[in-house]
Amino acid sequence: MSFSSPLFLWFFMPATLLAYWVLPRHWRNGLVAVVSLVFYTWGAGPYVVLLLSAIAVNYGAGLAVGSAWARERPRARRGLLVAAVGWDLAILAVWKYGGFASRQADALSSALGLGHTPIVEIALPIGISFFTFHHLSYVVDVYRGSRPAQRSPVGFVTYIAMFPQLVAGPIVRYHEISEQLTETRRDRFGDFAAGFPRFALGLVKKVVVADTIAPVADAAFAQAGGQITTPTAWLAALSYTVQIYFDFSGYSDMAIGLGTMLGFRLPENFNRPYSAYSVTDFWRRWHMSLSRWFRDYVYIPLGGNRGGTLATYRNLLVIFVLCGFWHGADWTFLVWGLYHGALLVVERLLGWDRPPGTALATLARRAVTFLLVVVGWVFFRAESMTEAGEVLRAMFVWTPGELDEFAAFALTHQRALTLALALTVVLLPASLTLGPLIESGRGGAVRVVRAAMTWVAAPYAGVLVAAGTFSPFLYYQF
Repeated sequence: MSFSSPLFLWFFMPATLLAYWVLPRHWRNGLVAVVSLVFYTWGAGPYVVLLLSAIAVNYGAGLAVGSAWARERPRARRGLLVAAVGWDLAILAVWKYGGFASRQADALSSALGLGHTPIVEIALPIGISFFTFHHLSYVVDVYRGSRPAQRSPVGFVTYIAMFPQLVAGPIVRYHEISEQLTETRRDRFGDFAAGFPRFALGLVKKVVVADTIAPVADAAFAQAGGQITTPTAWLAALSYTVQIYFDFSGYSDMAIGLGTMLGFRLPENFNRPYSAYSVTDFWRRWHMSLSRWFRDYVYIPLGGNRGGTLATYRNLLVIFVLCGFWHGADWTFLVWGLYHGALLVVERLLGWDRPPGTALATLARRAVTFLLVVVGWVFFRAESMTEAGEVLRAMFVWTPGELDEFAAFALTHQRALTLALALTVVLLPASLTLGPLIESGRGGAVRVVRAAMTWVAAPYAGVLVAAGTFSPFLYYQF
């Protein structure tokens, strides 16, 4: 069930908010837990059993790791942590990477002349990467003692399965929300007044921009199997650059807005990433909850930047290999991760990870960074390394010809105007982040924007949804 579907917008969300308003305030967690499991079952069907089994194991593991008995037995306590982490990673490995591993084994066996091996085809449960990282965050936070174990099973289900962030984030680390799970004071109408305009902003990003540009990106990338021209290749790369930002940041705005309407404050996930002055800065602004997760639970435990220069570079590359494979089980994602990791290493070597000293240098660095990010998105979007290579070759080695006829057909006047206007986001001040400003900003201008989102933009997006111009969020596949 997509946030931008008629079923969600006109039935599920209003019914959930109505129940939240009329039920006693201490019933909130129970309500969110129940509707979240219904939400997941609607989209994932029998895979809800996998989610519930993971919830049960990690709930028990948290209680065991946080118990007085375990604290008196450090080795046993560490063993419990390793077992819980191993369980979570095994779920992710089997369901997300089992098919990929079997295909690589078959290819290797065939190359060695040993014949074919069985290929496992497993459907990917939606949101598995996100709820696995939530479980890992929980057991590690309890083990570190940064937060006590969650004793309420309802509270734990609420944290893991909370439908605003269940299938595509933001990734909420347990210590960021544990106190909110026990907070009972509510300002229902204040929360709605703050959260709905934020939700509307995300809906507009998704429906008005991302879904409008998606056919252009699809049509342009579809030409990579033949002789793709340079104009078509650049159209493919730029349109996907716009699509993925407005799609994913739109989802995050909707999730944060929904959380606010239900009395939760979810972490920010985007901060004008295409205004970054370096790739290092880009990763401080793009999918920030994922960057923070890898920093706190992988990079720092590996030693961070405390082990010397070579160790720091190694740790950065490890993080981005994992980041790439976290997004998908394919070589294109591995190369995308290595590409960004290598860029971060180069920036550290050259000192480009630090802010530039002048306005002109900032402008130049922002342009270079944007170009590097666009190149990276080609790997991320391509169906194969061959397709990525064809698009990149056409981008940087002139391949004459006009736009492919299918891409030209997809690029209507409306879509061309939307693409051009959306690309101006690159030119806006890096400090102007509209989502948080709409939700908690002050002043007359902010009130005007809130009103416009609520009474103009949201109804217009609703009309587009009614016309059937919506599609699943891109990050549902991860």
